[in-house]
Amino acid sequence: MTSVIVVDDDRDTVEVFCEYLAIKDIKVLGRGYDGKTAVELYKKHKPDVVLLDVMMPDYDGFYGLEQIRKIDPAAKIIMVTADLTSDTEKKLVELKASAMIYKPYEIDSVIETIEMVNKENVVLSTTTSN
Repeated sequence: MTSVIVVDDDRDTVEVFCEYLAIKDIKVLGRGYDGKTAVELYKKHKPDVVLLDVMMPDYDGFYGLEQIRKIDPAAKIIMVTADLTSDTEKKLVELKASAMIYKPYEIDSVIETIEMVNKENVVLSTTTSN
């Protein structure tokens, strides 16, 4: 069973995400609402995959991604964002995000991305809802 942590500043998004992941037989080890908590949850649980929102107040997803990479360069981190700017994408590539999912997303494509990232050592792929 694949294990994940889910981090997003929107608590409703985290709840819905976690419920759906559980239905799909993906084990949620932790929930967080900022990048600093993402790092703490990663250290504590060492999940197979991290789902991490990019834009959050205080400690954002860039912070979380960068810090988790320092702890474990091989961590599988899927960044979730509504920011389609090339600057954001460039920064995520530089920080070695495993994959990017753009909001709004189809939840089934999120599951596919989690499975793909967990099975393979993907450097970067993107998922959009088309």
